[in-house]
Amino acid sequence: MNSSISRRHLLETAGALVAPIELAAEPEKAPPAKASEPRQTAAVDFRYSPLQWQTAYCFPDDPHKSLVDQSGRLLYGNPGRRAPEFYPTIVQFSLLGVGEAHIVRQELEAPGVPIVHTLAERAKTRFELISFATNRAGEGRVDNLLMRVAATGKRAERAVPVVSLRTRETLRSQGRTVILDSGGKTQLFVCSHDLRLADWGSSYQVSLPAVELPAEILFRFPQQSQTVEAANGGALLDEARAYWRDWRPFGGGVEWELPHPYADFLTACARNILQAREVRDGHLTFQVGPTCYRGLWVVDGHFILEAARYLGYDKAAREGLHTTWTYQRSDGALDAGGGSEHYKDAAIAMFSTVRQAELSGEWGDYRELKPNIARAAAFLEAMRDKGRSEGSPAGRYGLLALGFSDGGCTKGNEFTNPLWSLAGLRAATQADGGPSSNGLEQAAKFYTQLRTAFEAAAKQEMVHHPAGFEFLPMVMKDDPAWQRGEWERPRLQSAQWALAHAIYPGLVFSRNHPAVRGHNALMQWCTQEDVPAETGWLPHGGLWTYNALFAAHAYLWSGEHEWARRTFHGFLNHASPLYCWREEQPLRGSNVAGYVGDMPHNWASAECVLYLRHMLALEDGPSLRLLEGIGAHELASRQLFGVKQTPTRFGRLNLELAPQGSGWRLRYERGAGPAPKSVRVPAVLAGLRLKSVQRAAAKAGATSIEIEPGAATWTAEWGA
Repeated sequence: MNSSISRRHLLETAGALVAPIELAAEPEKAPPAKASEPRQTAAVDFRYSPLQWQTAYCFPDDPHKSLVDQSGRLLYGNPGRRAPEFYPTIVQFSLLGVGEAHIVRQELEAPGVPIVHTLAERAKTRFELISFATNRAGEGRVDNLLMRVAATGKRAERAVPVVSLRTRETLRSQGRTVILDSGGKTQLFVCSHDLRLADWGSSYQVSLPAVELPAEILFRFPQQSQTVEAANGGALLDEARAYWRDWRPFGGGVEWELPHPYADFLTACARNILQAREVRDGHLTFQVGPTCYRGLWVVDGHFILEAARYLGYDKAAREGLHTTWTYQRSDGALDAGGGSEHYKDAAIAMFSTVRQAELSGEWGDYRELKPNIARAAAFLEAMRDKGRSEGSPAGRYGLLALGFSDGGCTKGNEFTNPLWSLAGLRAATQADGGPSSNGLEQAAKFYTQLRTAFEAAAKQEMVHHPAGFEFLPMVMKDDPAWQRGEWERPRLQSAQWALAHAIYPGLVFSRNHPAVRGHNALMQWCTQEDVPAETGWLPHGGLWTYNALFAAHAYLWSGEHEWARRTFHGFLNHASPLYCWREEQPLRGSNVAGYVGDMPHNWASAECVLYLRHMLALEDGPSLRLLEGIGAHELASRQLFGVKQTPTRFGRLNLELAPQGSGWRLRYERGAGPAPKSVRVPAVLAGLRLKSVQRAAAKAGATSIEIEPGAATWTAEWGA
């Protein structure tokens, strides 16, 4: 199953993408619909789900990251980050007989209840595998697999359950227990039935006595090297259900109400994020995933921390911000999962600090961390000076030293580090009264210099696309990467992720900036399966799943609402049926792409949370834009959309969009905080015109209605 490897590993083992910079041969597929003609938004039905997936069934903040794959196999032993063997131990459950069992389906009990049911069939029988975790007082953390076997016909049947173990460990059996044969008595698992262990050389098989059907067999895998006993499987399952049914996805007074399937995704994403989270070296860490990304990546972490605020995890988000800054070196760089040449991490940490202050309404952490911010800015300025000394194209432009792009591109003359540096410097220096008040004058001066250098470079580096638009590649024209063979060159859309972030949430550019227009056109041009394709480490026939929401946010902010909706739904349709995403996966029909990265990947989970909030309330600098992600498809079910106490830079909002007669009514309340300079709602909502605004003045614009920004409470109604 797992060809999965980390981004960093790919730098050493894989080339980049295809197509010379002259754009002579791109691509073989027909281009998608033009930006003005996006296809009708598809239903959410998992049509592009990966065919291989894995799901976490552990607890929040659990150090034991228990995983089950799409066929019900338990996956053990991944140490986090890179490993020569992704899962040293894999445990598979089946029945003796002719041929392999057919997996009928796999599902969660509920989006917020990670009890995983895998249903399989074979001749005359069906069996169900139920994977779940327990943490009983006095017993500790245990993984449990409850196997229920039944006949499919009316005749009495018998079956022989078997367990296949692929492992590098030496095993032996003792009664109903399989033991790790390392001189002690450490249990791998204990079974509710007698068992017999057979050593097949490269693997083991455990067989049980034949059982009359229906039958129930319990397997228990202790996670803390403790000794456990077989127990009542049904009682254990009830305990697990009780825990998760009491668990709530939101905290801190935050509430959401969304129709299905949005509510299901929201709940599952909150759970995914908390299951990956962990205390590491005494620091609460919002980790990206449970395996190769079991650690802190600064850019992934920024979006996960923002999602944590939207879910009401305020205290934990604050702790997570301080964890980020523990990765700062003495020279001001942040050296976390992205590596030492991910210079942009210094800027992203600045950006995160400002955003967390905005959402909390408290600026104490920003002020406390200003020395760190100043050192980070000085580091970036030193990288500019180093670039000049290198004599590289990037250095001659006055940008940063040769750096690591990520997103499908390796080290070179690139724009991703400068772009995120612009976003971070802009946010940090403009915050808390601006540089004359916050003391970041040198950082502000460097921002101006870097911005001037970028604009000059971008003007020279823009490329004409045969489809009729200009765009900015993230690798410069004179970089040696373009001289590689056809299979190894960057794709035109490679590494556009950082430009998307500079567009939104970075707000570095105006909507009409050539880089913005070019990015959006390029993402639309490369769209397949309703999302931008071949934008990451799978250069041919693959896609970076959550890169779709980088583009969707850029579309939403740019006013290309139909493209935003199409791309968001395309992203949802690339989730597994258990509501999580692999980092990268093949396009359907690909013969050359594999699976890359972690799963559940929680940058994806975070992006889902962010988009769901931003479709209702999008902060655009000093402006607040409401309902821009809501269209006819969203409103077709006639169900309520609502958020309570959702944090913004303008204070906390309560929004409720509810059906009223044949139309819709929006109720708006804003708590304490700086008033926005403008508040906008659509003039037309799903074909219905705005009829009235109560308790606030309103002024009509070309496509939207301006609501009195200082009004704290008002109601708007749309109708025929």
